[in-house]
Amino acid sequence: MGESKPHRGVLLIVGAFSNDPAALATIRARVEAEWGTILLESPLYDFDQTRYYEAEMGSELKKQFWALENLIEPEDLAEIKQLTNGWEAEYADENNRNDVLRPVNIDPGYLTEAKLVLATTKDRDHRIYLSQGIFAEVTLTYHRDGWQDSRWTYPDYCTAGYHEFFNECRQCLRERFREENVR
Repeated sequence: MGESKPHRGVLLIVGAFSNDPAALATIRARVEAEWGTILLESPLYDFDQTRYYEAEMGSELKKQFWALENLIEPEDLAEIKQLTNGWEAEYADENNRNDVLRPVNIDPGYLTEAKLVLATTKDRDHRIYLSQGIFAEVTLTYHRDGWQDSRWTYPDYCTAGYHEFFNECRQCLRERFREENVR
């Protein structure tokens, strides 16, 4: 019989996309106010791998990720997703634009040495229910010196730029674990 043990903390990753730079700046500030110092910030990526969001968000979308310095517990992901869903709704209410129903999309998740997990409200065959109407999906796995996608990985998460950023995040997490073990 296996023996259960506490899970190490995980690196909170929050991604957001919009065609409005002010929306991304607002969400970045809220992320930092809620969870503390941003450890790493990705470049601003073109979100052009799909047109799925264009009808409700407009075109020329840009996406950015923030990795937080403070580690979280994996089981906190459902609560975090509920909070960011609320931020999306609040931002839409406060920044009513006739041409855009959803001015910002926020995607929280977490990174371990082995995987990137994203939270979603949509149930599919490969997703696990967490709580509060939120599911978790292993979007990328780390194997043999690189990130591996799967048949359900969103197209943007298959890009080299994202993988480079997640490599930086993973390296920071590994260094932190090494430092903690030395102490």
